[in-house]
Amino acid sequence: MLKNAMHAEKGIDYKERAKELREQLSVLQLKMKEKSLPAIIVFEGWGASGKGTLIADTIKMLDPRFFKVVSTVEATEAEKRYPRMKRYFENIPEYGKLSVMDRSWYRELAAARIEEGISDKEYARRTASVKTFERQLTDDGYVIIKIFLHISKDEQKKRYEKLQESGSTSWRVTQKDIKQNKHYDDYFDAFEDMLSQTNTDNAPWYVIDATDKQYARYALFELMTTRLSQALDRETVYPPEEDVAKLFDMKKTPKLSQVELSGKTVEQEEYAARLKELQKELAKLHGKLYKKKIPVIIAFEGWDAAGKGGAIKRVGSALDPRGYEAVPIAAPSAAEKVRHYLWRFWTRLPKDGHITIFDRTWYGRVMVERLEGFTPEARCAMAYKEIDEFEKELSDCGVIILKFWMQIDKDEQLRRFTDRMNTPEKRWKITDEDWRNREKWDLYEAAIDEMIQKTSTEFAPWTIVEGNDKKYARLKVLETVIERIKAELKSRK
Repeated sequence: MLKNAMHAEKGIDYKERAKELREQLSVLQLKMKEKSLPAIIVFEGWGASGKGTLIADTIKMLDPRFFKVVSTVEATEAEKRYPRMKRYFENIPEYGKLSVMDRSWYRELAAARIEEGISDKEYARRTASVKTFERQLTDDGYVIIKIFLHISKDEQKKRYEKLQESGSTSWRVTQKDIKQNKHYDDYFDAFEDMLSQTNTDNAPWYVIDATDKQYARYALFELMTTRLSQALDRETVYPPEEDVAKLFDMKKTPKLSQVELSGKTVEQEEYAARLKELQKELAKLHGKLYKKKIPVIIAFEGWDAAGKGGAIKRVGSALDPRGYEAVPIAAPSAAEKVRHYLWRFWTRLPKDGHITIFDRTWYGRVMVERLEGFTPEARCAMAYKEIDEFEKELSDCGVIILKFWMQIDKDEQLRRFTDRMNTPEKRWKITDEDWRNREKWDLYEAAIDEMIQKTSTEFAPWTIVEGNDKKYARLKVLETVIERIKAELKSRK
């Protein structure tokens, strides 16, 4: 791709053309805001290729309220404690706004291959992760424009020498820059491979010969005006749902109607003794997780009044409060509604050695949002693949994922609802929405069965917890958490 970079032609006044195009960008930005179209402009390229200058030129005509410039530097020690893509997902723009990336996730990808010498297998995994990230965004309506600024080895060397001549600019040339120029051919091959592997239909690369700075500015503005205009004119078309069973290794899980609830009980005396024993064991395992820097996600879903809160309380009571967080998920906030729906979960992930307990999760997309019509059916159907990809990314980054569905029958739910209504200190737990959801029991059950079948993977399987007896359910949750953590600790020795 680098050899076929877009380049200048003689006899054309690119400066004047760029001026006309830049004025169009201001108009397009307002249209983006009106249509809630989000865009990400990615700037990559050789050192001294002019990224900073082009970024400055790009934003001159834009309304500063509707864009932000994100400079990607090497991950901090704090950022390294989270899954790799977290810091990039956190920085995606709101719908209707634009982000300009001064380097991006590709900085890390290129550095890993060239400077860190990671294995081909790990490089392929990270490349796939980047492509998935970009596809999920473009499927959600984001426009991603990826620019690579290309200059020759001699041109780069000349620019470095000019920068070094002045005391006010010499600091901009680092030892890494000098090394890149010295090993230009090796970097060329690595960049070429990276660009080729990540040049997709949904997020293609545009390689611009930046030797002529006026041409580079013109080419950039032309690309931006063309791509944004096309996106604004395009009708929303969601990609068809894919068969996730062909993409991931699935774990067979029974339908809710096949789960036997009767007989799953435990006496109070046995419960008290076993609870104490299990909590003590989990506390020890939490310490081991911290030492080995292994993060854990424990996700709870279930029927209203199925006992999620009680189970979460018993798990949390066993953990060091400095090393875990319980996150209740309610309706999305205003800030969450204007971004990809997984954004609010990426921002709540545990760092290494810590545990995050989710009281309801990203699965609301295929249950409440779907059945209540909050999100288009076609958009909800895409979520099965997106969720499996999300959990696979976390698993590949070392996160242990436990998912529990708390199952009760309809009669038990009615008994608990009635008890809450008749007990003043519990009345806050019952809402009109709970009663409305109960009327749609059969619809929800069908949706839950589909959800579990399509998202119970080998790396993040569902555990259905028989919950008519709260004591039995709490013990089963603790036993499952302990068993899974033990198995993971053993496999990672």
